[in-house]
Amino acid sequence: MTAWPIRRKLQAMVLLPLVVVLPLLGLILLLWGNVALDRMLITKVRADLAVAHGYFDRVLAEVAASTGAIADSHALHQALANWSPGQPLPSALRALLGGFKEREGLDFINLRGPDGALLLADFEAAGPALPLAEALRESPRVLASIEVLPPAEQGLLAPALRQRIAVPLVNTRNAQPTRRTHEDRAMVVRAGAPVRTGDGRVIARLQAGVLLNRNLPFIDHINDIVYPAGSLPFGSVGTATLFLDDVRISTNVRLFRDGGAAAGGDPPAGPSADAPADVRAEARTDARTDFRAIGTRVSQAVREAVLVRGETWLDRAFVVNDWYVSAYEPLRNSAGERVGMLYVGYLERPFIWLKYGVLAGIGAVFFAVMIVAAIAAARWARGIFRPLEQMAQTMARVEAGSLDARVGAVGSRDEIGALAGHLDHLLDTIDDKTRALQRWNSELDAKVAERTRALEAAQQQLLRTEKMAAVGQLTASIAHEVNNPIAVIQGNLDLVRELLGPQAQRIAPELKLVDQQIERMRLIVTQLLQFARPTEFAGYVDSVAPASVVDDCLVLTGHLLAKTRIAVQRDERATRSAGINRQELQQVLVNLVVNAIHAMPDGGTLLLRTADWQAPDGAPGIAIEVADTGPGLPEDLVGVLFQPFVTRKKDGTGLGLWISRSIVERYGGMLDAENRPEGGARMTVRLRCEPAPDET
Repeated sequence: MTAWPIRRKLQAMVLLPLVVVLPLLGLILLLWGNVALDRMLITKVRADLAVAHGYFDRVLAEVAASTGAIADSHALHQALANWSPGQPLPSALRALLGGFKEREGLDFINLRGPDGALLLADFEAAGPALPLAEALRESPRVLASIEVLPPAEQGLLAPALRQRIAVPLVNTRNAQPTRRTHEDRAMVVRAGAPVRTGDGRVIARLQAGVLLNRNLPFIDHINDIVYPAGSLPFGSVGTATLFLDDVRISTNVRLFRDGGAAAGGDPPAGPSADAPADVRAEARTDARTDFRAIGTRVSQAVREAVLVRGETWLDRAFVVNDWYVSAYEPLRNSAGERVGMLYVGYLERPFIWLKYGVLAGIGAVFFAVMIVAAIAAARWARGIFRPLEQMAQTMARVEAGSLDARVGAVGSRDEIGALAGHLDHLLDTIDDKTRALQRWNSELDAKVAERTRALEAAQQQLLRTEKMAAVGQLTASIAHEVNNPIAVIQGNLDLVRELLGPQAQRIAPELKLVDQQIERMRLIVTQLLQFARPTEFAGYVDSVAPASVVDDCLVLTGHLLAKTRIAVQRDERATRSAGINRQELQQVLVNLVVNAIHAMPDGGTLLLRTADWQAPDGAPGIAIEVADTGPGLPEDLVGVLFQPFVTRKKDGTGLGLWISRSIVERYGGMLDAENRPEGGARMTVRLRCEPAPDET
């Protein structure tokens, strides 16, 4: 496979982030921006609903306050001053109630007895009396609530009010199917207040309220509060609606969009030709409707969420003829039943176009940035690979024999330009050195003879090394071959014990002796393997405190010390830790302590000393001394003490000290042996705090 040239590598390196990472980042930003804008629209419509809800609650409070003010008015009490239940009412009382109704902006007002029986209305009723709500009959204070009145309970509403009640239903897309053609119920804000005498006795009850069906000033006022002129940017239009059940009974949503008419916009000259006949008739007979979508119904999904489950709808919804960012909340009567909905919302299309424009702008900015960055990156990459290619061509000419070839000026003052200058300087230097080498060639011949003698010495050392390698291979083979008979002997010895059972106790000492010899053979084999492959027994490097390792060694050799009259002295002065495998250091110290114990069969003193030490190259380290008071080391043994198979013990292998020195030197340390001036031998282990890099 052909390797890519530096030109392609640099181009790929600078263009890959721009072509992959930047578009991916742009896509993530587009997705996040889409979600963020949608959440912003929902947050706004939630705030709009809160404003509309607050105003609606204020209307309820104003109706209750107006009713209470009338009930407490001096004029009403003065008119009822000489009246008691069971007597005819004063003739001027009807006019007084009418004046109160006009002054307070109420749609109906009537006076009832303490038991709720109708005493007087603001006009001559021509139908069943409007009953007093149970809560109003029993409440000692002023209450206001939303109530839905069926036709049988609309008798005390003035004829002009009753004409506003009936709403023809308009076939609406996605609405719940129904067989009804008209909505003939009335939704009112109704309040009741007790009329009391000076001593607190209730002599009458006042009931008043406002009709919400086709109450266009009321719903337009809500819309003006929530969406004042200029509050919605980009040509969006805000709307507000009151629902009786799922029917719009008061709204500023327009039904037709001909000639630019829209929700909240100017009405067209007349209804659309394809509008329902009853709607066209309504538009002709009542210009106040302003071709509003009164009689249209909410979608089934919204109805299920708000009226059935009692949730607040905060999402986009299709309202009559367009998509709106919408908020619906249920309206409850005095019994807590959901009887209608309050709606606010604004036209979604301008914000959708805004969102698409913003997202397109973000995409365009990212694309433009990517193009500009790609062009700039390509130019910068060209400034890198062109000088490198020029240097490569120069080197090719030099290799071909053109020793005077040079890179020359590369038009770059950065590190690459400096590298080109250094290369030319290097070629000049090589040219000079070539001539010098030719002079030195003759001198080199004179030194060949001298180097030949050194080579012969090196060959002798190599021969010794090869001999040691051969011995290592031989010992490894012997160790592996001996392991198998040892395992067979041990297995058969265990089988003998099992077959003899209790009778094995008769020869227990002999069997124990065999076990000891087998264990000794295993130890010899292990030492042979350590001699043959010392690197296979190396462990991981740790920071080892010398005092703790000395403690462990004394525990391991405690059974030997207990059988002698050897006193142990310790001198702990080391303040550092050694960089070595803990088990291997423990193996070295145990070997040295055991040798010291064997050197003092008649007793003596075992001295263990630790101190700080500094390596020849200045590296910090520690030193551990193991000294005895025995006869010391023979002079002929000191020089070869650490060579393999050198021992004066009858049962020794001569590998212990050689393996110990190999372990210590593997970690960049030293193991020395010497005789003490006061008598006895001293072994000193010197270790670095950190192993030398070429030794680990």
